[in-house]
Amino acid sequence: MTRFTVLVGAPQPRSATYDAAVLAAGALAEAAGIRPADRVIDLAEFGAGLLAPEPEPGLAEALRAVSASDFVLIATPAAQGTYTGLLKVFVDRLPELGLGGALALPLAVTADPRHAFGIESDLRALLAELGAYVPADGLVLGAAELADAAAPVLAWARAVAPDVKPLMLSAA
Repeated sequence: MTRFTVLVGAPQPRSATYDAAVLAAGALAEAAGIRPADRVIDLAEFGAGLLAPEPEPGLAEALRAVSASDFVLIATPAAQGTYTGLLKVFVDRLPELGLGGALALPLAVTADPRHAFGIESDLRALLAELGAYVPADGLVLGAAELADAAAPVLAWARAVAPDVKPLMLSAA
């Protein structure tokens, strides 16, 4: 069974980035003909617990879930031109190659379109460093697109589905 996890690195719980990630995961599952995401992990729910020396049980389970995933959609708002520190703190808790062999796609929400390149290059590099395979372009949404994100999300999902579907089906 393919394990599909959505990981949201926004500092606000149930943020616009969270909503965009859930929308994108659903659109991608539909476009690729794969099972919907099994789990959505909202890092904002862990707060300062992300920095505790030993992870609380919920955080430990989230780390295990991400490490055991076959497919991870990683979503973050742009922060200083790249991903959030919250996301970085979480992935720093993963073991070396903690996404080993997983398929991963980045998603970013940015107020400034100039940050799109930094998100794609830096977040892609982070995912690859963790051992993930990033087969297609991530999704970068401008903050102004969030009010009606369905069209750009669906266009992205349809564009990357041919790259994702065979990999997801082989992981099943």
